[in-house]
Amino acid sequence: MFQITQVDHVRLSFGSAVAAYEGHTEAAATLTRKSAHARIALLMLTAVSATIGAIAVQGGYALHLVSAILAVASFAACAVYIGWNNQPLIYGHRASAARMWVICEKYRGLLADMHEDLIDLPTLQRERHALLNQSAAVLQETAPDDRYTYEIAKNALSGPGGAGYPDSLIDRYLPPQLRKQAPAA
Repeated sequence: MFQITQVDHVRLSFGSAVAAYEGHTEAAATLTRKSAHARIALLMLTAVSATIGAIAVQGGYALHLVSAILAVASFAACAVYIGWNNQPLIYGHRASAARMWVICEKYRGLLADMHEDLIDLPTLQRERHALLNQSAAVLQETAPDDRYTYEIAKNALSGPGGAGYPDSLIDRYLPPQLRKQAPAA
């Protein structure tokens, strides 16, 4: 049987919140990057289509055919981009990351209060329980329903790669006096 202290339990819960924050931040950044690349590609395809269309006015059958094919490709690309509609996903991940950051800050405050012995055990348990419920609410209510959210929830529950939360992950978000390990030189 193993022993886990209240401090260790709060640190692990903090690690879970940090993992969810990092996951939503990365998902929002990835989706934003993909959306920007798609818009650039769509703009380039439309520009090529318009240019070939303008040249085809004076050209022969082959240029007319190429112009028509590019027009259809431009229309199809626009339809795919509009159908993809990833803006709600980006917003959902950004909102989730923002809410998780507030929860992470509350955990940091709780750890600081514990470090300074400013909090008694019943209050600690009540605060930890409230923060766990807030974290669960973010995953239940705010997060968009996509593959990124599944990975975020999986990592938040079991740690990156299912290996739990190493102290180094948690310590990155804590001030030096609250860290378990000394910072790397």
